[in-house]
Amino acid sequence: MFRSYPESLQKDFQDFLIRMAYIAEAKEWDNRSHIERIRRFTAILCDAMDMLPQDVETVSYASMLHDIGKTLIPDELLKKAGKFEQQDWGIVEQHTIHGAQILHGSNSLILQNAEIIALTHHERWDGSGYPKGLKGEEIPLSGQICAIADVFDALTTPRPYKQAIDDDEGLRIIQTASGKLFSPQLVSAFSSRFQEIQKAKRVLSK
Repeated sequence: MFRSYPESLQKDFQDFLIRMAYIAEAKEWDNRSHIERIRRFTAILCDAMDMLPQDVETVSYASMLHDIGKTLIPDELLKKAGKFEQQDWGIVEQHTIHGAQILHGSNSLILQNAEIIALTHHERWDGSGYPKGLKGEEIPLSGQICAIADVFDALTTPRPYKQAIDDDEGLRIIQTASGKLFSPQLVSAFSSRFQEIQKAKRVLSK
């Protein structure tokens, strides 16, 4: 994807994507390394699913913008420490739709993929996700991949409102969710590349 551009433009666009992604994450918690971990986990999983190298690059960079819609969610909800009311969840869940709207209409393949990921990264294999309750193969693969990467990072990374669990426990939770929250094929791919994912997490958490 980037290789067709001059090197200077490649670097400028990559830097722009990172900063766009950080705007969304900074409203909730200040951790730039989360964005890069999601990109790297997604790249590993795309490769495990036998995507072409250019598609691995496109989808992994697109995944960094999965939460861009949070820029339109009120700060008091994103930083709320107490229990969410049902109406609070309804507002927060709108970040998937907001993200797709922000990214809609671009000629960039990366931003086109980012639109899909922003909209679908909270859909779940059994239809229990949002915003549309998509089920199984109705969920685009890029959204499925970003979802499992995002869940693993959320489980195993400390945040201001919660402690982290260890990587092995995170893997067990992912495996238990096979056929429920995530596709069995994708969980198998995650498990087969788990050591590589752990290594990337260690490097990018420093």
